[in-house]
Amino acid sequence: MNIDIRKSIIKNFKNSSLNDMENSIDNSIADNEEITLPGLGVFFELLWKNSDKENKNYILETIKKGLE
Repeated sequence: MNIDIRKSIIKNFKNSSLNDMENSIDNSIADNEEITLPGLGVFFELLWKNSDKENKNYILETIKKGLE
C-alpha cells in the first residue's frame, strides 16, 4: 500500500479553520507520539516553502533557541 502523506494531509486540512489547524498541531504535540511527526513535517514543509528569507531566518533562529 502506497500512501502519499503530503497529499493526504493537505486534502484533510484544505478547508480547515485556523482554530482547527491550531488545535490539531497542539494535540499532536501534546500526544507526544511519533506517528504525528510526518503530519507536522508536512505543515513545516508548507511553512518553509511559503516563507521569504526573513521568515526563514526567524524560523531557523526559533528552532535554534529551542535546541539550546
